[in-house]
Amino acid sequence: MSLKIKVCGMKDLDNMLDLIKLPIDYMGLIFYEKSKRYVSSLDAHFIKSIQGIKKIGVFVNATEQEILEKIDTFGLTGIQLHGHEDPNLCLQFKSRGILVIKSFGIDESFDWQSLVKYDDAVDYFLFDTKSVNHGGTGIQFDWSLLKNYKLEKPYFLSGGLSAENVISASQFPDHRLYGLDLNSKFEFKSGIKNVELLEQTLKNMSYEQIPG
Repeated sequence: MSLKIKVCGMKDLDNMLDLIKLPIDYMGLIFYEKSKRYVSSLDAHFIKSIQGIKKIGVFVNATEQEILEKIDTFGLTGIQLHGHEDPNLCLQFKSRGILVIKSFGIDESFDWQSLVKYDDAVDYFLFDTKSVNHGGTGIQFDWSLLKNYKLEKPYFLSGGLSAENVISASQFPDHRLYGLDLNSKFEFKSGIKNVELLEQTLKNMSYEQIPG
């Protein structure tokens, strides 16, 4: 199975239209007001009309009602939860048929056992670099720490993925690796993606996957 590609932190409408021309599977929209990539509600009608890509809303400690409103207003396929959301909240959405990704910041002190209670409550995990700002660091964490991950739940790899290391990431030897989450290293500025760089990087990845 080829890896899925998620591009997160989109907030410019023209940029979104350029992005969906690429073989991208998921587009992340951040609904955390403290983020530099926060999506304005003024864009809702346009974003809801976008087809051909799964739209994932990114939330940090939002209420169930707030999340439901954004799902409806923006036509979201799924949600990505970056805060301290508990398994019960995750399961509430999963049971409604909404795709649920639960994000965790990884460093040497991460408690991998804490994932067990989320195993049945989410569709995917996302492993990012640990940050007080809930992601967006542009810094790669030590992928060797993933040897401590003992569950079978598939996951997205995030945190500092760039044109320089994304091929190494795509070849990471773990059958549970489901997708790559691309963000700050593919930007001109916060929320504005370099679509040409993304396109070339995806081509490079596909060349690497062709047997020699």
